[in-house]
Amino acid sequence: WDLDAAIAPIAKSVDAKEDEVPNGDSGPALSTLCNVSSSGNIVSTNGKSHGYSPIAAKGHKDSVYALDMNDTGTLLVSGGTEKVVRVWDPRTGSKNMKLRGHTDNIRALLIDSTGRYCLSGSSDSMIRLWDLGQQRCVHSYAVHTDSVWALASTPSFGHVYSGGRDQSVYLTDLSTRESVLLCTNEHPILQLSLQDDTIWVATTDSSVYGWPAEGQSPQKVFQKGGSFLAGNLSFSRARASLEGSAPVPVYKEPSFTIPGVPAIVQHEIMNNRRHVLTKDTVGSVKLWEITRGAVIEDFGKVSFDDKKKELFEMVSIPAWFTMDARLGCLSVHLDTPQCFSAEIYAVDLNVTGAQEDLKINLAHETLRGLLVHWSKRRPKPGPHSLSNGDSSIGKDVSLKNLPHPRSDVDDGSENHANNVLPSFEFSTVSPPSIITESSSGGPWRKRITDLDGTEDDLPWWCVDCAENGRFPKENTKCGFYLHPAEGSPAPNITQGKLSAPRILRVLKVANYVVEKLVLEKPLDGSPDSAFAMGLTSGTSALDSSSRLGLKPWQKLKPSVEILCNNQVLSPEMSLATVRTYIWKKPEDLILNYRVVQSR
Repeated sequence: WDLDAAIAPIAKSVDAKEDEVPNGDSGPALSTLCNVSSSGNIVSTNGKSHGYSPIAAKGHKDSVYALDMNDTGTLLVSGGTEKVVRVWDPRTGSKNMKLRGHTDNIRALLIDSTGRYCLSGSSDSMIRLWDLGQQRCVHSYAVHTDSVWALASTPSFGHVYSGGRDQSVYLTDLSTRESVLLCTNEHPILQLSLQDDTIWVATTDSSVYGWPAEGQSPQKVFQKGGSFLAGNLSFSRARASLEGSAPVPVYKEPSFTIPGVPAIVQHEIMNNRRHVLTKDTVGSVKLWEITRGAVIEDFGKVSFDDKKKELFEMVSIPAWFTMDARLGCLSVHLDTPQCFSAEIYAVDLNVTGAQEDLKINLAHETLRGLLVHWSKRRPKPGPHSLSNGDSSIGKDVSLKNLPHPRSDVDDGSENHANNVLPSFEFSTVSPPSIITESSSGGPWRKRITDLDGTEDDLPWWCVDCAENGRFPKENTKCGFYLHPAEGSPAPNITQGKLSAPRILRVLKVANYVVEKLVLEKPLDGSPDSAFAMGLTSGTSALDSSSRLGLKPWQKLKPSVEILCNNQVLSPEMSLATVRTYIWKKPEDLILNYRVVQSR
């Protein structure tokens, strides 16, 4: 389609019906879209939706890295890992010729408007000029000291700008072989684009830089001095660089800079499964809160490994998400039911007014926070639909209401916090984006503040979790045995294996032992034996217990230590932490207890 000519098609397929293209006539194709894939094929297409069939240019045996086409669309050049330049007729997909000369991957190609000359840049650090009519290389330019990744030419095709892995941009006269170092960057150069007197440079950095180029009169750059004659062998340029005769750049600073956000190049998920330590391209180390999508501390340019060791916590939380930084930003992946495996006490999140034993599910609260705008804007069903619907919708089934075996250690907490905790708050200034894929189409992406409640392609389990508080209940229990420590006179208070939530603190286990020791009569029935084990009693406790009608041995308050592998455990440790860092075995956890003298 020629968009400038009243939206009239300029070509149509032979099997297209006349009434499908009422505004124009058939004609030669002036431009073609070419898709490149790692399969080694090039597909020339104008879109199936308009009746066109793609033309495959088959011949490459491996990845294709570079393409270019002349202005009339009659010649297509391609290059890749085969170290050869292939020339095609994009109208038929036929191969016209194959040009050999490079010794490494071809990363950049340029063809002049007439289709006579072609420039190629390769990982062998060479730039080659090809005469397509003679089907041979007419010039080789040893300008760079490393891979050439980008090329841009003047309109007359008399000069070429080149950049690559050596972080340098060179200007070369193709006829006289005179070359000059235009500028240097701090990062390898990926793309070049010449616009009038500015050469725009894209690097592995996130910013784009505009450097003076004198694109209309490139000879002015050579008049500034510092030029050299490009050799025709790559090792000669490398040797000159090693001998200390490296050229001096003509320009020190760019004329324009379009700043970007530094890309994240390194990340580490911390043990608490809420914080992620990152390092970006400028060396800045930051700590992120995943459940809020925000940076909570910026450490500046410090050692990433040292900071990771400094922030280490001896805690064990199930891996409820996966993460990558391939796009230069943090991408968090949630998959059901694994994402619902992590629970945490609300007090550990500094939730105001939360009960000490209140547990929350990290994925549940995170999804509520991500979809809070969607939920508010989602159309609410009317009274009629509610009366005909399932009355159980919106009601959660709490595990607390289910019977527990007598051997379970109950931490006394609720399983849900829908009516107590606010959703995790994500920033509305720089909100995160949700990326998902529907069953009927491809992936889509929206910022959470742009969700309007009409999105029906959200996964059903996310909707059920955010709206109704329902999510798969993962097995969060930890089985363990509780025995008296070796040499301790304390009695055995259990007969089999116990189970409790993985996040249960050792303090709760100690309280369980105390409760059993106090409420159950000592083995010999003598209060003196209880004191011999280290139990203590106080006047206030005795007075209180006597008023409650407790028996003599129930008036005592023992001091208990919990051990694992003969190591005294901190009361703040969870069972999961003990199993991971102290027990370190696949078998069921074994804990020991002993009564100690009060200090």
